[in-house]
Amino acid sequence: MALGHEVILVSDGDAFKQYPSDFFYIPKSTTKGILNIVRQAIFRIFKHDISYWERGMRFYRLLPKLKNYDVVQLINEAPIKTVPRFEKFLLNKVILQNGKTFMLCCGIDYTVVKYMLDKKPRYSLMDPYFKDKSLLPEYRFIFEHISKSHKKLHNFIYEKVTGVIASDMDYALPLKGNSSFIGLIPNPVNFKKLNYTEPYVDDKIIIFLGFNQWTYNHKGIPYFEKALEKIKEIYSDKIDIIIAKTLPYNEYINIYNKAHILLDQVYSYDQGYNALEAMAKGKVVFTGAEEEFMQYYNLSERVAINALPDVEALVSELSYLIENPEEITAMGKKAHDFVVNEHDHVKVAGKYLEKWND
Repeated sequence: MALGHEVILVSDGDAFKQYPSDFFYIPKSTTKGILNIVRQAIFRIFKHDISYWERGMRFYRLLPKLKNYDVVQLINEAPIKTVPRFEKFLLNKVILQNGKTFMLCCGIDYTVVKYMLDKKPRYSLMDPYFKDKSLLPEYRFIFEHISKSHKKLHNFIYEKVTGVIASDMDYALPLKGNSSFIGLIPNPVNFKKLNYTEPYVDDKIIIFLGFNQWTYNHKGIPYFEKALEKIKEIYSDKIDIIIAKTLPYNEYINIYNKAHILLDQVYSYDQGYNALEAMAKGKVVFTGAEEEFMQYYNLSERVAINALPDVEALVSELSYLIENPEEITAMGKKAHDFVVNEHDHVKVAGKYLEKWND
C-alpha cells in the first residue's frame, strides 16, 4: 500500500494472536456452545476437527470478492486451513479468477516437514519428538503435512503457482535445489510502529520469556526455563524475569517493552517475527542466528544471540551479558540497525514486486 497498490488481506487472524484483516474466515459456529462440545467429542474419537469445514465454507462465501487481482500471494500451501480436498477446490477457484499466484514458505508445509524428518538440519523443532515419542499429540498437526491427502495438495500448489518464495533461512534451506524456488525475501517489519529507544541498563537487567502453550516444545522453551533457573541462582540480585504465556499479539508485543533481553526460540536458523520486532525495539534476542544466516547477510558482528538447544550454552551467553551490560547496549543497537537495513517493510514490498513482475 505504501508503494501505491491496492491490497486485500484475507485471513483467520492466526487464532489467539487476533491479527487484523480485511476479510476473515474465522470458524465461529463450531467453536462455541453446544457445537463446540460436539466438535471436541468428535475430535477426541476421530481426531478430526469439524471447524475445518466451517473455515472452508466461510472462505467459499468470500470468493466473489476475491476476483480480478493481478497477484495472489499465499502464505503457505494450505492457508485456508480446511480439509485438503476442500482446500484444493477453494484455492483452484482463487487461482483461476485472478492473475499470477505465488506461495510463501514461512512455516510448516510438506517440504519443510520432509526436510526435518529426514534429519537434514543439524537440529530442528522435531528434535523433542525424536527424543520422546510421547509428545506425539503436540506434533500430530505436523505429521498431517506429510499425509497422502496433503501431499496431493502440495503437488497441486507447486504445479499451479508461478513461484515459491522463502521468508528466511529456515525455509530457504529445505527449498534449495527446488525448481519452483525463486528466492528468499526477508520478513517485512514496519519498524516505525515499534518504539525504539537506545538500550540502556541502569539497574537490574530484565529478561523476558514469552511463549504459547501449543509451541512449548517446538520452540525449545524447556531449555530457556532450565537456563533461567540457573541464572536466578547466580544473579538473583542483578536480574528480573518476566514470563508470559499465550497472550494475544497486541498484549504480547507491549508487555516486553521494558525488557533488555528476550528469549525467543532455540531450534531456528534465522529470526521470525517475535525476534525481529524485539530486535527493532533494541532488545538482545536469543533466537536463530546461525552461520548460514550470518553468511547470507554478510554479517561480521552478531545482531542476535544464536540460541542453541543447550542449557549450559544459554547460561554462558546470559551470564556474559549480565556481567557486561554494555554489550546489551551495543548489541541492541546493532539489532535495531539490522532490522532497519534488511527488513524495512517498504524495501521488502519492492522485492515482492520484483519477483511478481519477473
